[in-house]
Amino acid sequence: MLRIPTLGQCLVLQAAALLALPSAHAASANYRYDTVHSQLLFSIDHDGYSRPFGRLHIAKGWLRLDPDDWSTAATELDIDMAGVDMGDADWNAAVCKPALLDCTRYRYAHFVSTSVQRIGAHHGVLHGQLTLRGVTRPLDVPFTLNRVAATIYGLHTVAGFSATALLDRRDFGITAFGHSIGDRVDVWLQLEAIRDDGAASTEQP
Repeated sequence: MLRIPTLGQCLVLQAAALLALPSAHAASANYRYDTVHSQLLFSIDHDGYSRPFGRLHIAKGWLRLDPDDWSTAATELDIDMAGVDMGDADWNAAVCKPALLDCTRYRYAHFVSTSVQRIGAHHGVLHGQLTLRGVTRPLDVPFTLNRVAATIYGLHTVAGFSATALLDRRDFGITAFGHSIGDRVDVWLQLEAIRDDGAASTEQP
């Protein structure tokens, strides 16, 4: 005898079918920073003559990102201060001395995010804390999410960002040579992160 399901049974079956469908909303994924393709440039005034550039590299770090929902996004990274490149070996050594970056005592600068503010489809502001020379200060980092996609050969999924920041070196106890070195430090970041579901999982909050 054929039994016709009741209206309630039909609703239950429909709900179960919907739950079984894969979600169209991408979930958060973990990424590790590509230390080869991630770089940081900074510029500071030299006695009014010019604003020379220096380069730093990301030593390590992780990123959590859902491209569709930035509310759960977070990141943490270390910058290798001892690898500072001013384009001249003697200049590099001078910048690393205790009066300035003090690279021996404070090898790494550390940034950890606290929240992300989304502004439009591809732009936002990353709010966080920067620790430099043992001093921690709040830092806002406006950024653009350039692209999240598989590489040309499909080996990895990569998230790419461009970002800027503005620092006052005095906030971090760097006050030497105030007569010849400016206080404002402009920073530009180009970041790539490779999807890695196990990236720094024990370090994440």
